[in-house]
Amino acid sequence: MEAYARARRLIDSAHAADPALTPDGRACELVYGERVEAWVARLIPDATPLLRLAARCQHLERWLTPRATFPEGKVGYLNWRRSLYVKQAERARGLLLEAGVSAPEATEVATWVSKTGLKTNPGTQALEDAAVLVFLENEITAFAAQHAGYPREKFVDILQKTWRKLSPAAQQAATGLTLPPAVAALVREALA
Repeated sequence: MEAYARARRLIDSAHAADPALTPDGRACELVYGERVEAWVARLIPDATPLLRLAARCQHLERWLTPRATFPEGKVGYLNWRRSLYVKQAERARGLLLEAGVSAPEATEVATWVSKTGLKTNPGTQALEDAAVLVFLENEITAFAAQHAGYPREKFVDILQKTWRKLSPAAQQAATGLTLPPAVAALVREALA
């Protein structure tokens, strides 16, 4: 469908504006969107084109709302995340409508991107599963280094909370990841 192709181009263009770059010079959020979509495709081989577009919308223009724009601490972090879900969902909906995707489909994507219905909405769950798997596969080592001052118990708690968000299929996929030994030890401890 041509509207989906236009939507993909608009989403990728928005991601490409991310000023943070990977070592090979690509926009970090564009690479991230590709990784989330790839995990959705691995977990759900017959994923609809709409679900794949939604996967690409994960973290859409996240850099526009830095974490530092919210107060420190858990409450500030949770408020930041909630605000991101709303902004990213509305931006995704707007881009899909601009591309000619139907209003009901654009609204469905916004629902998934906003994390509405986690554990009950299959599309929302698919995006969450893929995002967590991208984190475990590509980002956890940098996260651990960035938060080196955290006590071991806090890392274990974070991993346990993250694990509970996953579907059984995603949990199975996560156990098959090759993780750095220190991270793998934390994951084993979290799952014990």
